[in-house]
Amino acid sequence: MNDVQTNYSGHNQPARTKKAERTAPTAQRVYELDAETQRRRRSTERQTQVSSCANASDGFLKTSFLPKLEENKTVQDGQNPISMQRDFYTSLTKLAKHYSIVPMQTAHFDYPCNMALALWDIEEKLKKSVLNWQELRLLQDSKRTYFVSEEKYNTGTTLYYIPIEPLYLMTRDPLRRKTAQLLLSVCSYLYHIADIPYFRQENSYLYWMYEMHREWAEQDEEREENERYVREFDKAELIGDFMEQKIFSSMNLKVFERRLNAFKCRDAFDEKCLHTARQAFHLYAQYPNENIFRNAPLNNEDEDEREEIESIGMEKYISFIGSTKGWLYESLADSINNEFNEYGAMDEPTIVKSFDGNELADNSLDVEVRLFDLLDDLCELLYNYNQP
Repeated sequence: MNDVQTNYSGHNQPARTKKAERTAPTAQRVYELDAETQRRRRSTERQTQVSSCANASDGFLKTSFLPKLEENKTVQDGQNPISMQRDFYTSLTKLAKHYSIVPMQTAHFDYPCNMALALWDIEEKLKKSVLNWQELRLLQDSKRTYFVSEEKYNTGTTLYYIPIEPLYLMTRDPLRRKTAQLLLSVCSYLYHIADIPYFRQENSYLYWMYEMHREWAEQDEEREENERYVREFDKAELIGDFMEQKIFSSMNLKVFERRLNAFKCRDAFDEKCLHTARQAFHLYAQYPNENIFRNAPLNNEDEDEREEIESIGMEKYISFIGSTKGWLYESLADSINNEFNEYGAMDEPTIVKSFDGNELADNSLDVEVRLFDLLDDLCELLYNYNQP
């Protein structure tokens, strides 16, 4: 992953990361680890299709898709082709119904070309019609053959760090106090319901990062700027503790709707804040008990699978932070960037659905999609707030 910057980007396949060469400049919006792509884009990269052999006029079905069966490990020696095809099409029907897709009629083709073509067709249709769809696998156990579909919200290699100092400054601005109260309700929802970590909580990733950098600064007695650097830590801690008390108050949630209804916009900034607050309130009203980590990969993978590829946990790139400007943030960003470069992937909200005949759980990534959009908008507002 490249340097920490301020847009959103992503890639939907784990890959080896590049080493950071420099500290990226801060800019607008949230702070990104990889500047190669943009936040809201979805990667279209999927499994590589194998081309037909040259000069084979009738080779399309015979050579193009059979490797997909091997990639998905669907065929085992000794498996009864008749029962496997029956299971295959039964599972395919359930999958197509779940996603409201009409599959191509392929049963009249010879085995295994019928299955290969059906697999190619359904993947193409899922890719085009299902938001956040990631991967389709065809699995086989001792009893049956069935499809497993994976949906993943592509966060991009992004740091979703919500700066709290701008909100503190807003509370001190007489012209923005009502706006600050509205955003306090938003942050209170993110703190209590969405379960966003707070950098002054001792079990949070950023708390440890702040403590480590403070210790470095205090031990570096030869630096002339040492006292100024230590004051930055003091300031971050004082503002962080003060604002956590504000955000922690459950009154912010109790009066959330009242604040929304009574809020009067003074300018374009207030209009954006009101829009963001409405996003948060609708989420709070519709999903009063759902947090942002509910579909983290840790909940969907076994221990052996997680140990195979080291990845960046969601709790490390989602958090409240003191500020996203100045020497302290630049220092933190460098360390975070260097640490993250040692990982091969980032955890992202993931849902795995097995079409094996059992009842599917009523689950979706709707909360995550809306929450990350909310974080995006809130971080942009706070980052761009200019104290008069």
